[in-house]
Amino acid sequence: MRRDFKPSTERSRDFYRFLTAVVVPRPIAWVSSRSADGIDNLAPHSFFTIASVNPPIVQFTSVGRKDSVRNIEATGEFTVNITPESLFEAVNATGTAFPPDVSEFDAVGVTREASLTVAPPRVRESPVSLECRLHSTQQMGNCTLVFGEVLHGVVSEECLDGNHPRIDALKPLSRLGLNEWGTAGTIRRIQRIPLEEWPDDYHAALR
Repeated sequence: MRRDFKPSTERSRDFYRFLTAVVVPRPIAWVSSRSADGIDNLAPHSFFTIASVNPPIVQFTSVGRKDSVRNIEATGEFTVNITPESLFEAVNATGTAFPPDVSEFDAVGVTREASLTVAPPRVRESPVSLECRLHSTQQMGNCTLVFGEVLHGVVSEECLDGNHPRIDALKPLSRLGLNEWGTAGTIRRIQRIPLEEWPDDYHAALR
């Protein structure tokens, strides 16, 4: 037995909750931006991914026109900071709808760190930060997709194995449904099978 869910204008919030409960886990872009008046904004956005590798472009989606979007459109710059488990409460708190003249850095008590290539600060407590220049925005329904070219990246040394960021050291948070959040949990490793090594009987090889 299955239950059907259909989007409708009357119950769009219900379908939004359905989508965000099944498209999981979602990485979080902790976006720092600076308004034209010089106010630093910091907000979590859980619709976040890589849009291009060359050039390196990341993308996050703002549901509605939040301060992040207005600031980025005004200045053309932002940073994306990774959200570690240790900052669980702080990340959640920066999702509060503070007025535009209030900086979440100050309201929540998160430390600014000067960026190298853009004006908006990085989050010092975050193990990874990406400094971005606005590539473009795209309006899609009630959402704004923001694409940023990554100009510079920084990683805490203790989170590296050579040049490789270690997931067990980054300890990234993710968003699930409703008020649920996730952690990296148990890490499983498996190599992709090259076509030339594909077994004649794949299912038998699994046994």
